[in-house]
Amino acid sequence: MHKILIVDDETGIRESLQGVLADEDYETASVESGEECLKLLRREHTYEVVLLDIWLPGIDGMETLERIRELDNPPEVIMISGHGNIETAVRATKLGAYDFLEKPLSIDKTLIVVKNAIESKKLRHENVDLKKQLHAKSVIVGDSIPMKALRQQIGLMAPTNGRVLIYGESGTGKELVAHAIHAQSLRKDETFVEVNCAAIPEDLIESELFGHYKGSFPGAAADKEGKFQKASGGTLFLDEVGDMSLKTQSKVLRTLEEQRVAPLGSDETIMVDARIIASTNKDLEEEISRGNFREDLFYRLNVIPFFVPPLRDRKEDIPLFARHFLKDLAATYGRRPREITDDAVEALMRYSWPGNVRELRNVIERIVIMNPMTARFDRKHLPPLVYRDGHRRAARSEFSTLHQARDAYERDFILKKLDENHGNVTRAAEVLGLERSHLYRKMKTLGIAAKE
Repeated sequence: MHKILIVDDETGIRESLQGVLADEDYETASVESGEECLKLLRREHTYEVVLLDIWLPGIDGMETLERIRELDNPPEVIMISGHGNIETAVRATKLGAYDFLEKPLSIDKTLIVVKNAIESKKLRHENVDLKKQLHAKSVIVGDSIPMKALRQQIGLMAPTNGRVLIYGESGTGKELVAHAIHAQSLRKDETFVEVNCAAIPEDLIESELFGHYKGSFPGAAADKEGKFQKASGGTLFLDEVGDMSLKTQSKVLRTLEEQRVAPLGSDETIMVDARIIASTNKDLEEEISRGNFREDLFYRLNVIPFFVPPLRDRKEDIPLFARHFLKDLAATYGRRPREITDDAVEALMRYSWPGNVRELRNVIERIVIMNPMTARFDRKHLPPLVYRDGHRRAARSEFSTLHQARDAYERDFILKKLDENHGNVTRAAEVLGLERSHLYRKMKTLGIAAKE
């Protein structure tokens, strides 16, 4: 239920407003002075709207308004006056008032203004949350030399309008780099729009990028604004641009050259001004040689190239990532902060991380979810594949004979198949093409207990 505070020194006005608002299912409270209003708002932070009379005993409404606006997460304030004039209304607006009502109050107008003020408060709150989320998405974790160099590079070129092409394997954090560039750019207060070129079907990507008019193709039931238009003034991130078809590449190239888009179903073009950041996990020069990517588009996008190194090349960042994800996920799931032991961190650092940072985050999320009562995560809480892989890699350098290496490989392979079949020896034997009894003998020879 929405809460409204009424501040007026006239008892009749307070009672009348409370009655009207209560009929609309608002929860109300009322006070007769600015001092009481401020005292109540400092004690309770749940009021969304204040109806504030200008003429009050003690501090007047204008001064009360100024002090309300200084509070953390202040409510919207609607000023009320029986002696209103344009100068007073303008001053109240400059001080942060949402609207201005004159006495005698119109019930219909009052209710409309209150409803709009509540919606404004909600949107303001959502905007603050969105900015916090965007800031979180733009924080680059890591103290390794490659990551320090990457942050330095972002700081140098983000304030420009140069097009950026980000290279890196899947899961390395290319999207994070794109957000960081936008957050430090001159367009940071404008829109950041993302398009995953690999996820959108070929028959829909042109509509997504350039928009369409109603009836331009089967299923186009209404006009749609394209991503280029939505990002105008801000940043457009073309994620995995290497997966874009040649036909779409041609239209994107023309848009970049002309700074105009033509929505599907229209011969008219619309001016757009979006900074382009693209990313790829492919070798685009190799794709060009194969005829899968346009060379002219490559040179348009590759003005400022970035490379995000895989996690295996910056393993000193793994402890920072692990603790960062633990803190972030604990907040996400409403859990208390968690710790991770040095032994577990050592196991994480020995693992190869083929899925890069995304895989590491998934592993941390898994142990947070699966161990809700655990305050300190040890190596035993990690998925078997992670710590076994690290153990194997550490042991491989110790093989002195071919026989030892072969046994180690067989042991690793059988353990992997047991993992994939959740420890079920019968199913693992079927996958390996062995009799169940043969697999048991092999496990015994290699020192694998059934519970492993």
